[in-house]
Amino acid sequence: MGKVIVKNVVKRKPGHLYYVDGKGNVCEAVMARGGKKKKASKKATKKKASKKRK
Repeated sequence: MGKVIVKNVVKRKPGHLYYVDGKGNVCEAVMARGGKKKKASKKATKKKASKKRK
């Protein structure tokens, strides 16, 4: 587990991930599932029955 050295140095944005890289810099990355919510309302469509060909 890491140590907290200084608090409230970086202003955080919702949906972003913050980490310290190998050089000691604070980096910001957009989280794949963070931020805005997606609309998941799709209506199910019925397929029409097709006639069999002889």
